Amino acid sequence: MRIAYFFLGAFLAIAQSAYAEVAAPPVLKPLTRQAQAAELSAQFLSRYSYKPVPLDDALSARVMDGFIKSLDPDRMLFLQADIDKFMADRSDIDDAIERQDLKIPFTIFNAYQQRVVDRMTYARSLLKRGFDFSGKEDYAVLRDKAPWPQSETESNDLWRKRVKNDWLRLKLGGKDDAAIRETLDKRYENTLERAYKFKSDDVFQSFMDAYSNAIDPHTDYFGAAASADFNVSMKLSLFGIGAVLQERDDYTTIRELVPGGPAQLSGKLAVGDRITGVGQGKDGPMKEVVGTRLDEVVQMIRGKKGSIVRLDILPADAGADGVHRVVSLVRDKISLDKQAARKTVLSVKAGETTRKIGIITLPVFYEDFDAKNKGDKDYKSASRDVAKLLAELSEEKVDGVLIDLRNNGGGSLDEAIDLTGLFIGKGPVVQQRASNGKIDVRSADLAKPVWTGPMGVLINRGSASASEIFAAAIQDYGRGVVIGEPSFGKGTVQTVVDLDRMVHNSKPEFGELKVTIAQFFRINGGTTQLRGVTPDISLPGLTDPKLFGETSFDNALPWAEIKPARYKPEGDIAALLPTLQSRHDARAKSDQDFQRLVQDIADLKAQREKGLVSLNEAERRKEAAAREARFKARAEAGDGDDLAGDDGLQADERSLSADIAMENARKKAKDVLLDEAAAIVADEAELQGGAVEAATKQPEKTEQK
Repeated sequence: MRIAYFFLGAFLAIAQSAYAEVAAPPVLKPLTRQAQAAELSAQFLSRYSYKPVPLDDALSARVMDGFIKSLDPDRMLFLQADIDKFMADRSDIDDAIERQDLKIPFTIFNAYQQRVVDRMTYARSLLKRGFDFSGKEDYAVLRDKAPWPQSETESNDLWRKRVKNDWLRLKLGGKDDAAIRETLDKRYENTLERAYKFKSDDVFQSFMDAYSNAIDPHTDYFGAAASADFNVSMKLSLFGIGAVLQERDDYTTIRELVPGGPAQLSGKLAVGDRITGVGQGKDGPMKEVVGTRLDEVVQMIRGKKGSIVRLDILPADAGADGVHRVVSLVRDKISLDKQAARKTVLSVKAGETTRKIGIITLPVFYEDFDAKNKGDKDYKSASRDVAKLLAELSEEKVDGVLIDLRNNGGGSLDEAIDLTGLFIGKGPVVQQRASNGKIDVRSADLAKPVWTGPMGVLINRGSASASEIFAAAIQDYGRGVVIGEPSFGKGTVQTVVDLDRMVHNSKPEFGELKVTIAQFFRINGGTTQLRGVTPDISLPGLTDPKLFGETSFDNALPWAEIKPARYKPEGDIAALLPTLQSRHDARAKSDQDFQRLVQDIADLKAQREKGLVSLNEAERRKEAAAREARFKARAEAGDGDDLAGDDGLQADERSLSADIAMENARKKAKDVLLDEAAAIVADEAELQGGAVEAATKQPEKTEQK
């Protein structure tokens, strides 16, 4: 990763702030351990990745481009003059990394902080004047490919339109001018304040993200915080107090209490309570945390099981000068059950029969690696949890099972294999090709399947990696019907490398790398890389494949093919597909909810392609009125949910109760695609039942005359 001893003083000469009354943000500098970690990462990535990429000028340029894009994706902050200065060092990052010099990225980040301060200060100044919404003017909401502003005057005009749009949204949402000024001033002030809270590790994490992603889209760097979050996502557990926290108006606020956690069991904490201080142990000093970053407060509250943490609480119903109370809690293991597999049962009409379809939703392929390696027989595992749910569904005598993998980005490869085994028993699941070309066939090894009945898999563009392995195997075996959108297209395997362990550090300093080490292939010889899994029955989706998915990355591996593995299909779902498709088409054509969803998706696509919004109040009110009339008509007809329109507010700008109510309403909204997928599995169950009945029916006796 980069560096050339260029003089960065000039870099930050990015024009002095035009708003001198606002203090400049702190100048962040790289730490020695960060430069060492970057150089060590470069050594590893240039040698041991699946497709090693040399640390040279070409890679340096990609890193620079990615880093700048991560800071200013909409090209709203930097000026073209800033970019020109940055680009003078575009090919020097490789040399800088080898010299353990991180001045280049830190200089860019410091310039970014100053630009944030300048733009937010300017945005706040616009609020004093107000706006005229009677003229004809548009604002470009999609600017990722737009040119950077050529001058401060051009940047000011761009931000004038952005603030004007923010104001208009709130006005259309029913806010008066005074409330709009207050809301937007606080919004911009919060953004400005965050520029003063960045730390050296934030810069380094952003830079290493740009470097690792320049190798390939799924190679990542984990600093201490990112590593902890990754481990929690795989274990689905942590040691803490069992509270979901949110930053609101400089306070760390309790948004949710986890059932059975220390916070909920204490009876002393409530949703909306604000944490103003954190103390360690029975009598450790209480550290004030008002205005402290949420991630830092979270780290202070987490700790070893059985240890004590004390919280200084400002109750939800108390004013800023209200009476505080101190709550002492003993940390315990907290299970993140919301991310665990869960089940529901839907009754679906199929022909003249109502069938029960079991829905298993799996948000991630989790596995507690540490507990498993230690021999813990009850370690957390996605496939184990699904096996229990399948047993429960069998007892409930469901006619079919649908595995909902929408937005499941993957996780443990072993879990994907074991999950497939629940439906096929023994047999190859996936082929894995290492960088040396060696191919390893990974197989499920269950004595018999847990579920042998009709089944389907529901996927969308957010279904990736382990989700694609499972869906592809089910499809290749003919074991069930795959329904939804083409999946993400991630056909690569990663492993986590502990950099500190590599150099025998006694304490964590360098972080971890998640490195691509192999490519996986379907047992039919193809790969999900780039193309994803193509569903047997397609459903509409909200995502734009050009913007989301493997095809959106310019350095993704190409599609490839190898020899098929030796396997025996378990079913012949292909024979049922024409009938399943025709029934789906007929249902979709007559289902008003489904057709409305199709229309909403078309409207969203048109809006996305337009990329502009009008800043004329009359035009916007006309658009809003048409939209609200459509939703109201649906609600009155009893065919849809009475969804609230755009109020122009961000989540932390609404009252906590209002924000939670909106979230709950979204969860309760009718899931049209899930209902249709369940209907398809119900059809599958009916057709398979008919086939079994026909196959087992005794032929009629006849006499020859």
